[in-house]
Amino acid sequence: MARGARRRSRGRLGRGALFLALVAVAAWIGYEAWMWPRVGELATRAPRTTAFIERYRAAERAAGRDARVAWSWVPYDAISPDVKRAVLVAEDINFFSHRGFEVDAARRAVTRAVEEGERPRGASTITQQLAKNLWLSPSRNPVRKLREAILTWQLERALGKRRILELYLNVVELGPGVYGVEAAARRYFGKSAAALVSAEAAQLAASLPRPARWHPGSRSAAYQAQVARILKRMDRAEFLRRLI
Repeated sequence: MARGARRRSRGRLGRGALFLALVAVAAWIGYEAWMWPRVGELATRAPRTTAFIERYRAAERAAGRDARVAWSWVPYDAISPDVKRAVLVAEDINFFSHRGFEVDAARRAVTRAVEEGERPRGASTITQQLAKNLWLSPSRNPVRKLREAILTWQLERALGKRRILELYLNVVELGPGVYGVEAAARRYFGKSAAALVSAEAAQLAASLPRPARWHPGSRSAAYQAQVARILKRMDRAEFLRRLI
């Protein structure tokens, strides 16, 4: 085959490969757009389930166990202010002043992780955590993080801060198979989320980093230390009372 013919052949193959790649990308974008969560609907209705609840159910069914979860939805005003304050000081004290992302907090978490030789933690805002709990997985891959960032931006645009906090408090995991502060309050304290006092609220908030092992009744020294830290922060964060 002449050299010119070979070049033309390679050119056609290259254009064909590029065309197929563009078709694949377009198909992926179309699929993502079709399956993308309708974030704005959360302004007026509660989610029927969450990605994290479905992951738990699937794991329990695969292990041959009962896949039921404890989950009871309650409105914002039916949650104790102490619970809101405890969760905010534990997870995202600047929640009411940021737009979904805390760059400085993320930088501090990464620095601390490097110094301590551990994975970064405590860098996600409540809005980011809500996006992950509702629709995503715990994976740290870049595509998942990009989805989280877009959904976080959408949540902040579509919903008010109190609605975002209401959603988070109602879906977050607070023990094995226990989701939301109402179910957790009933499980661990035998009362409603509206009736919880500061010490009980701090115990729930301390569960958030490791809900499978840290929850009220746990004898873990690390968990108890976290409860004490949250109570101290609550005492110092009186400004939150006027925001919640």
